[in-house]
Amino acid sequence: MFKFLKEVVSGSGSGLKDLPYNIGEPYASAWGSWVHYRGTSKDDGSPVSIFSLSGSSSQDRHLAAGRNGVKRLRTVRHPNILSFLHSTEVEGFDGPSQKHTIYIVTEPVMPLSEKLKELNLGGTQRDEYYAWGLHQIAKAVSFLNNDCKLVHGNVCVSSVVVTQTLDWKLHAFDVLSEFDANNEAANSPMLQFEWLVGAQYKPMELSKSEWATIRKSPPWAIDAWGLGCLIYEIFSGLKLTKTEELRNTASIPKSLLPDYQRLLSSAPSRRMNPSKLIDNSEFFQNKLVETIQFMEILNLKDSVEKDSFFRKLPNIAEQLPREIVLKKLLPVLASSLEFGSAAAPALTVLLKMGAWLPPDQFNTKVLPTIVKLFASNDRAIRVSLLQHIDQFGDSLSSQIVDEQVFPHVATGFADTSAFLRELTLKSMLVLAPKLSQRTLSGSLLKYLSKLQVDEEPAIRTNTTILLGNIASYMNDGTRKRVLINAFTVRALRDTFPPARSAGILALTVTSSYYDMTEIATRILPNVAVLTIDPDSDVRTKAFQALDQFLSIARQNHEKLTTGVESNVGNSTGVQPNANSSLLSWAMSSLTQKGKASDHAPIVNANSSTVSSATSNSSLVTDVQSTAPVRTASMSSFEQVAPPSPTRSADGWGDAEDGSVPDLGDEDGGWDDVDPFEEPKPNSLTNIQAAQKRPVSQPKQPAVNSSRAPPATKSTIEAEDDPWGSVTAPVPKPATKTLNPKPASSSSARNDDDLWGSIAAPAPKSTVKPLKPATVNDDSDPWAAIAAPPPTTRAKPLSSLGRGRGTKQSQPKLGAQRIDRTSSSGSSGF
Repeated sequence: MFKFLKEVVSGSGSGLKDLPYNIGEPYASAWGSWVHYRGTSKDDGSPVSIFSLSGSSSQDRHLAAGRNGVKRLRTVRHPNILSFLHSTEVEGFDGPSQKHTIYIVTEPVMPLSEKLKELNLGGTQRDEYYAWGLHQIAKAVSFLNNDCKLVHGNVCVSSVVVTQTLDWKLHAFDVLSEFDANNEAANSPMLQFEWLVGAQYKPMELSKSEWATIRKSPPWAIDAWGLGCLIYEIFSGLKLTKTEELRNTASIPKSLLPDYQRLLSSAPSRRMNPSKLIDNSEFFQNKLVETIQFMEILNLKDSVEKDSFFRKLPNIAEQLPREIVLKKLLPVLASSLEFGSAAAPALTVLLKMGAWLPPDQFNTKVLPTIVKLFASNDRAIRVSLLQHIDQFGDSLSSQIVDEQVFPHVATGFADTSAFLRELTLKSMLVLAPKLSQRTLSGSLLKYLSKLQVDEEPAIRTNTTILLGNIASYMNDGTRKRVLINAFTVRALRDTFPPARSAGILALTVTSSYYDMTEIATRILPNVAVLTIDPDSDVRTKAFQALDQFLSIARQNHEKLTTGVESNVGNSTGVQPNANSSLLSWAMSSLTQKGKASDHAPIVNANSSTVSSATSNSSLVTDVQSTAPVRTASMSSFEQVAPPSPTRSADGWGDAEDGSVPDLGDEDGGWDDVDPFEEPKPNSLTNIQAAQKRPVSQPKQPAVNSSRAPPATKSTIEAEDDPWGSVTAPVPKPATKTLNPKPASSSSARNDDDLWGSIAAPAPKSTVKPLKPATVNDDSDPWAAIAAPPPTTRAKPLSSLGRGRGTKQSQPKLGAQRIDRTSSSGSSGF
């Protein structure tokens, strides 16, 4: 029999050396003869609690009671009962004498008496926390008495421990026995180890060993008395020494006093059932108990109840004890969010509670949950994460951002919601510094190239601002390939005025990244055009930018003149401090939806005002980008690119790494942006020049004449006219053929002529072709706006009309067939 009990108790180990836990320092108090130690797991170092009980021989009655406690703790499972992990019994020697020891390993807990001293609560906060703890112990006792028909026998402050989340749990099951109500007349002890219970904790019937009376009483009679003793000890702060002290009710709250007196009734049958104590007592109806109970059954609540609860929770958390909020509510809230039972507003509460934690605890208790939430498909959760990313972004490591966060955040770049696209864009200001060069150059810039042509003008503007702010994180090759094309070719030509302003500001902030050649040939010409911009804010920023870049050019000139620096051509020679400040966000797409007029160039300086920009409070700026924005109608103010001495091979360029996911653009990045190599005149100037130029009309072809315009004249005109490439082509001289061919599409419509849409129309020929042909050339981009072919019907040769250049046919001899159709048509003509 002893061997069997030893095998049951010993668990997986046969000795202390096989115990997979390290035993640490003991606590000052424990129940009965047990010693409570701190401990850790040998596998992962996780904390545990280790209880030990020693005896001089294996037949020691304390060891027998301890084996009963181990067996009961192993088999009885409840959320408010201490969780069993491992147990073993070892034999050893304490000097010359033999020693037997039982070890029980449980979840990490702390004696209740020590925890209450550590918390040192007072007033309402103390009562609310005690109410929650008593609520948990009452549920455990009710489970044992009503559901399992077991009697604990010694409920007191020593038999209660507190977990790391400040939950109260019941243990000390050495006296635990079944309630034997079938044999009411028996006088044998029902509790085999009742001698372990102190006299001060025994009710009258137990102290007198009236077992018949006990068997006739309800199963909860003994433990209800124990609950009364526990209430007295925690509120008085004193350990019970004799039964008479229970009559001192000065420390008991008034709302709990009636239930306290019913628990300590002298008649066992009249003592309150612990289950009714939970349901009926007014003392348990407080904010802390109701909040924790709601969160424990969160899955059973509907969305309306959840939203209402989480919106009130921040104010409630302010009123609760800070340590209880951090150790109890915060883990429950994090678990609810992680497993999807909590709504999006709970994330705001989680971050508010997490802000009360030290940085190291925030990284272990809150940050793992947040990282998992980035994989959520709930759009509300994703929006909430992006809105508050500045609160936890600094705590994210570079590896976590690059491998776990960015792949999920990047899906927002292509989201159908403009608001989510904008939040994704703004989050890059926090995440971009933690991205690897592979991800930054190969993936992020491709997404930004799409957003710079987004349908929302605010998103286009903020994309330019973001590029200026993250330029310092790009390598030199990426900056050379991206910045000038993004700012000059796209941003400065945007139809939205704030986008043009953002392009100017981005150029000034990143001025130290451009060499003197780029400044002189690509930046200054593009910025100078904006000095005549209809929008006053754009003009002001353009003049400021010109002053800055001209100052750089002037310093370069002085250094070249004095010969101080020999290699000025590859450096600006100055290091502006503008790069140290960040551009602020221009506006939000929530307030600026980008109407049709917002996408048009500006001509009217007195047009309507758009809502001003929303500034990100976390950014620091030295430039004002929140001025009122004016918009105008779709009239002509086209930004023309100046000549470029160098041409980027790929605009923004392909990703340097071929493993970048395809974003729907085979050319990638900014490939559709090509700086112009040749100077192209302003459209208005071109039209005026074409109208003033005399157009030579070809002579009408005659039947008996074959003269053509002299070739030398057209040659001279072509040499004298610098815009000859955009004027109408000179028509070919007519020939004697009766079927002149219409001008071919290749000669009349040149694919390379980008100005064909505004050139003077080709002269119309008076020759009436016999069979005019309709040419549909899909390769001709200007076919839709070219002059239409002649629509006059050619006169048949057999008609009797007076067509110029035709002769009347000679009558034929003999009988002839009459064509009725032709005859009727001729008579009608």
